[in-house]
Amino acid sequence: MSVDTQAPARLEEDQLRSLDAHWRAANYLAVGQIYLMANPLLTEPLRPEHVKPRLLGHWGTSPGLNLVHTHLNRVIKARGLDAVCIWGPGHGGPAVLANSWLEGSYTETYPDVPRDAAGMARLFRQFSFPGGVPSHVAPETPGSIHEGGELGYSLSHAYGAALDHPDLLVACVIGDGEAETGPLAASWHSNKFLDPVHDGAVLPILHLNGYKIANPTVLSRLPEHELDALLRGYGHAPLHVTGDDPMVVHRAMAAAMDDALERIAAIQSSAREDGVGERPHWPVIVLRTPKGWTGPAEVDGLPVEGTWRSHQVPLAAVRDNPEHLRQLEQWMRSYRPEELFDEHGAPRPDVLACVPEGRHRLGANPHANGGLLLRELPLPPLEKYAVEVDKPGATLHEPTRVLGDMLQEVMHATSERRDFRLVGPDETASNRLQAVYAASGKAWQAQLLQVDEHLERHGRVMEILSEHTCQGWLEGYLLTGRHGLFSCYEAFVHIVDSMVNQHIKWLRTTRRLPWRAPIASLNYLLTSHVWRQDHNGFSHQDPGFVDHILNKSPEVVRVYLPSDANTLLSVADHVLRSKDYVNVIVAGKQPCFDWLSMAEAKAHCARGAGIWEWAGTEDGSREPDVVLACAGDVPTQEVLAAAQLLRRHLPELAVRVVNVVDIARLLPSEEHPHGMNDFEYDGLFTTDKPVIFAYHGYPWLIHRLAYRRTGHRNLHVRGYKEIGTTTTPFDMVVRNDLDRYRLVMDVIDRVPGLAVRAATVRQRMEDTRQRHHSWIREHGLDLPEVTDWTWDG
Repeated sequence: MSVDTQAPARLEEDQLRSLDAHWRAANYLAVGQIYLMANPLLTEPLRPEHVKPRLLGHWGTSPGLNLVHTHLNRVIKARGLDAVCIWGPGHGGPAVLANSWLEGSYTETYPDVPRDAAGMARLFRQFSFPGGVPSHVAPETPGSIHEGGELGYSLSHAYGAALDHPDLLVACVIGDGEAETGPLAASWHSNKFLDPVHDGAVLPILHLNGYKIANPTVLSRLPEHELDALLRGYGHAPLHVTGDDPMVVHRAMAAAMDDALERIAAIQSSAREDGVGERPHWPVIVLRTPKGWTGPAEVDGLPVEGTWRSHQVPLAAVRDNPEHLRQLEQWMRSYRPEELFDEHGAPRPDVLACVPEGRHRLGANPHANGGLLLRELPLPPLEKYAVEVDKPGATLHEPTRVLGDMLQEVMHATSERRDFRLVGPDETASNRLQAVYAASGKAWQAQLLQVDEHLERHGRVMEILSEHTCQGWLEGYLLTGRHGLFSCYEAFVHIVDSMVNQHIKWLRTTRRLPWRAPIASLNYLLTSHVWRQDHNGFSHQDPGFVDHILNKSPEVVRVYLPSDANTLLSVADHVLRSKDYVNVIVAGKQPCFDWLSMAEAKAHCARGAGIWEWAGTEDGSREPDVVLACAGDVPTQEVLAAAQLLRRHLPELAVRVVNVVDIARLLPSEEHPHGMNDFEYDGLFTTDKPVIFAYHGYPWLIHRLAYRRTGHRNLHVRGYKEIGTTTTPFDMVVRNDLDRYRLVMDVIDRVPGLAVRAATVRQRMEDTRQRHHSWIREHGLDLPEVTDWTWDG
């Protein structure tokens, strides 16, 4: 970031007056959005019909956010900064919308909201109004990459935005309610991963206005010296701004901003020009101002300004209570709108004197519309990393290790442009992706010891044992125009359930905004999965993230369960090229049979679901007697083992084997873009034959996806039934009735005529299950016919 250290640290009177005018204008516009639907300039006395029938929105945080926006404008313009701001407080929409309209970026994005009286009226009316805009800093807001609906993620988003953007300043306003959340608390440690050479700078602004919805906030009640010590312990250098006199606060805030930026410039200069490698102590601004500042001091005899009562709508009965209406008009006129807007409603020059121009405006910076900056990811040809498959099931590979080799090349190919990151909670090597270390080590700015491995000041692998922080980093990175992959243990990705909800909602909304350019997809690789937790046990067994994802918007979410190394490569290539999706890949890291060649894997993944002719026994002369379906690597192996047993013991039976990679294929085509129409589905699974489906996760998901299909009554699903422990790999599938012997028994139970004719085969299967139970308790290993099993079809 290029910073002019000669910029003035002391405000001249005309600058002070201009800053205050801009701040008052933003406050006026924020109040107007909450209350008014007509008479925006108060050119006539305020009447009840000028007020919205339903008062929605939040005033309490708005004056503080307006202050920050005003002062960011000053330093951006004075220093020519490239900057974005993350607005963390939950309902900051009125403030950020007001500032976007003042600077003109809102009108450029939405020409039907011009900077005049008519545009101001439109701005006011649309806020939290049917057919209008939300009360948060939503995707519809120019300059936003963070909605602030769910609290806790602003700081991790800010750091993600700064990574690999060396010339970018990312300011981040953290509300004191948000500061109480676990995700935010962990995010303070992001400064141990920020590289002052290759990354931009994050300037946290902790805004303490004292209250949440109805309670005081913890940090606001700490003595300043205690809070100062806490922030210094996090590795920051705090700058404190406190007060309720606007002119005093303006001067203090300007000085703090200048001080912070000069410190940032010094840190970056030392690292980039002098080679200083010590971890810097980045500045943080602590801003203490009253909640609901400049609003009504008292309403109905109760204190409001500076209390929790100002959180939302301080005057709640304006249409019905003449005193409230009088107070509202007095409040709005206290900003002296005639000094701020001309007779046509346009902001006066003095109001705009601090506002930067062009792309330097916070609402117009292209980093906040990351698709404008996105470049295609250089992906290698898959054949370079494909495993040789001369015949199915003859060899074994660890799928994620194979993928790691491909990701190493992706990491290497992006080493100069630096727009790809791999994130995960301390599990890159555990998940067999450690090949990437040959191209880039793990980012680390804290202390280094001789025993450390793969830690680098400039690394692009990000590991911290906080799934929230990993998710926030990656979201910020993607939203500002880069690519990435989140690798996580399957059971613990649930920690970010709420975060991915918000990202999915963001993507769904941006798809309807033509000015928002598509961004790279948010890609999850879930491994160390439910079926192979040999030493971790029950606590690490939960495949339910897929269920959670498939509840979300079908136009955004995709779920893939590759069955071997080559299908994983094909799926990974697809998702890394995609845009505006949330993609979930579930793949094992343990040795797995190789079923498909690379060409076969590509074709199979393109179909999403298909018949494996080589695995079944149907000859084309008649319909199959039974369909064995599978989704996931372990279920696939068990289905193929069951098909082999059926071939051996019931050779006359016509068995069809169907493998599903794209789980959304089971949905009807009218419910999901990847869904099959009834003709396709019925052709694959039949309408009247038993379907025994071995599924990686909770079995009821498959029923939910397929419940409308004609043959659903014939569908029997086996999967994880929440029965787990520390045990052998095969015992896990036996305990959950997903094993090959149970699948054979299911076929016998459901194919008409087999119950009597194949009774001895069924008994043999049951006996083997019982023998397994005794064997593992004596030997600690699975049955030899299981551990030594190979496909001989």
